[in-house]
Amino acid sequence: MKTLFKFIGMIFKGIWKGITFIRLALANLLFLLFIGIFVFTYKQTEKATALPEVKKESALIVNISGPIVEERSYINPMDSLTGSLLGSEMPRENVLFDIVETIRHAKDDPQITGIVLALNEMPETNLTKLRYIAKALTEFRASGKPVYSAGGMYNQSQYYLASYADKVFLSPDGGVLLKGYSAYNLYYKELLEKLDVNTHVFRVGTYKSAIEPFTRDDMSDEAKESASRWLSQMWGAYVDDVSANRDITPEALNPSMEEFLALMKEVNGDLAALALKIGLVDELATRQEIRAQMADVFGAKGKDSYNAIGFYEYQNTFISDNSSAKDDIAVVVVSGAIMDGRQQRNTVGGDTTAALLRQARNDDSVKAVVLRVDSPGGSAFASEVIRHEVVALREAGKPVVVSMSSLAASGGYWVSMSADKILAQPTTLTGSIGVFSVITTFEKGLDNIGVKTDGIGTSPFSGVGVTTGLSAGASEAIQLGVEHAYNRFTGLVAEGRNIDVAKMESIAEGRVWTGQDAMDLGLVDAMGDFDDAMATAALLADIEEYNVYWVQEPLSPLQQFVQEMFNQVSIAAFEHFEISLPAAITPMAKQIAQDSNLLNSFNDPKGHYALCLNCNLL
Repeated sequence: MKTLFKFIGMIFKGIWKGITFIRLALANLLFLLFIGIFVFTYKQTEKATALPEVKKESALIVNISGPIVEERSYINPMDSLTGSLLGSEMPRENVLFDIVETIRHAKDDPQITGIVLALNEMPETNLTKLRYIAKALTEFRASGKPVYSAGGMYNQSQYYLASYADKVFLSPDGGVLLKGYSAYNLYYKELLEKLDVNTHVFRVGTYKSAIEPFTRDDMSDEAKESASRWLSQMWGAYVDDVSANRDITPEALNPSMEEFLALMKEVNGDLAALALKIGLVDELATRQEIRAQMADVFGAKGKDSYNAIGFYEYQNTFISDNSSAKDDIAVVVVSGAIMDGRQQRNTVGGDTTAALLRQARNDDSVKAVVLRVDSPGGSAFASEVIRHEVVALREAGKPVVVSMSSLAASGGYWVSMSADKILAQPTTLTGSIGVFSVITTFEKGLDNIGVKTDGIGTSPFSGVGVTTGLSAGASEAIQLGVEHAYNRFTGLVAEGRNIDVAKMESIAEGRVWTGQDAMDLGLVDAMGDFDDAMATAALLADIEEYNVYWVQEPLSPLQQFVQEMFNQVSIAAFEHFEISLPAAITPMAKQIAQDSNLLNSFNDPKGHYALCLNCNLL
């Protein structure tokens, strides 16, 4: 027996040694990787001690790669590395305002003589953000400098920007893929039932469909009715812009399936020929032919190239200028799901954002605040924490102007409604004034596998939990709490926007509105972009010259170093080793990840949420 125990002990000892070896090997590998990255970054930094220059007249190649965001998020480097190994993209974010600023700087730079749009790696992007970039491109063309676009397969967003070019090139084997806008979800009700998970939903608002994926197997008629209106308006705006840019009829961009198939037969199924036929592009040309034409315009560089500088390289040639005015207009960005407490930049923390607003309020040089909102909402409690700081700013004599980006719905509208002025774009999605609560319990599943829950408590709520379920009384109490939160939401909107309480019933109930509809209903003051919001803030503060002060949660020196290091690596090194999911299942994987992130963001202390899930579309 002793020998047996000794033998078993030796087996476990061997296993432990193996685990220890693997653990140390991984630690050493990560350490060596870190040292390698450090040396690589140091050398790159050493080369860039002075700002590079554009040494000769060149074209600016706008080769944006990666998502376009309102504010760069801080991503833990180990999460980033793990995500890459598991098939997720490495972090590479493009701040919307940096893109616009770069194009505007190029407009006034005598060394930049034109722009070539090379957007093959730009993902689908919301129309509201694209319109702001298009505004900068229009300003660039108005200066007398040409804009060209060269592409192989244009996705919908890439083509939208391409339509602002003086000339659009397309590969003879390429195409333009215009799919329109849609709002589709995965629905998990049957799955949850098979897993014996009980989902208890409490809501106010006929059109509050955020939680439908967990309670239904399909989209409700009310949700379809609401989505149909704003989807049609969004697509109509896209079609109108592109048809005006290309001087073609809107009908050419929006054929029926029968009309499309007839056109395809005429060109023998050739998408490139079809794009040329209906006027989407100006010329079918290979890359070599395009480079030859660009060499004629911008000057030849060797035998098969032209004088040009890449977008990211050009950004390193200048430093953002701020005026020397004594007054500031502070900009606080609310981008992402709203959560309680302190959060990192990729989400909106109620306490974090409130602290930034308080910082602006206590800064004597700040004369006004622009609240830039791009959020589907989230925690009602956190939204109210942020709104209180907006009210405090106004009471301190500092006007607050909300600039709505792509999305300022539900909780995103909650944080906006008490501002002095609210500006939105016609393609902004806002409203969705409704509240819900969701609780999942597992008593049925536990019972099926023979696990019981029993005990005693001191109050009717002591035994309420995920293993015991909800009593009828508890359910009624939660519903009453949700109704109170909804009445507070609608009451604050009615008071802040001077809307009759009786009228709120037709405006609220979770309905989603475009910015144009919201202005007609009184939820928004005017149509305008970020530039208009800044001008409005300056007017309200009665100042003519000002600095733009971006108020952000500061990173620690270590976080800043690691962030910059991984930004360098993600662009210069890891992109060659990225392991990607098969393209066919990527949309489904992203949808599941989005729904999982939604559940992870549920941390409201009272369980009340003002969130618009169906608003997340491209």
